[in-house]
Amino acid sequence: MRKANRFVAAAVAGTIACGGVAGAAHADLLGSVLKGGAIAFLIQQFAKPINTGINKVTGSAGVSVTEATKVVPIVSVGQGGYVGAAQVSGPKTSLDKVKAVGMLEGSVNGDQFRLKALVPIDTTSPKGVQLKRIKGVGVSAIVDIKI
Repeated sequence: MRKANRFVAAAVAGTIACGGVAGAAHADLLGSVLKGGAIAFLIQQFAKPINTGINKVTGSAGVSVTEATKVVPIVSVGQGGYVGAAQVSGPKTSLDKVKAVGMLEGSVNGDQFRLKALVPIDTTSPKGVQLKRIKGVGVSAIVDIKI
């Protein structure tokens, strides 16, 4: 019985001692999850007014989009998390298939040039699936979201 109590005491002490590091890691992960969830919620709630706002901005500058448009989330293909929003444009039949914009990242010439490719795709959960680009649809605007 005493050995079991010593073991439990040692385990509790170890957990407390490591709690600062583990707690910070968990807080960072929780923060990322909450931020991704907040972005998803904001995009879902405000996609139409954001889309209208982008169309007004481009129209007033004389560069309005002539195809159909909508705002969708940008999802990190490697991580699967929501990282922002984008307006996509194209024929309505193709645009209806777009669920998100997948962000692919890479680099060229070592790390001298950092690349981000934005591809209209048919899913909001691209992690572990073959990406399917929606042809005829392009990214016409990027939306920064302040949380």
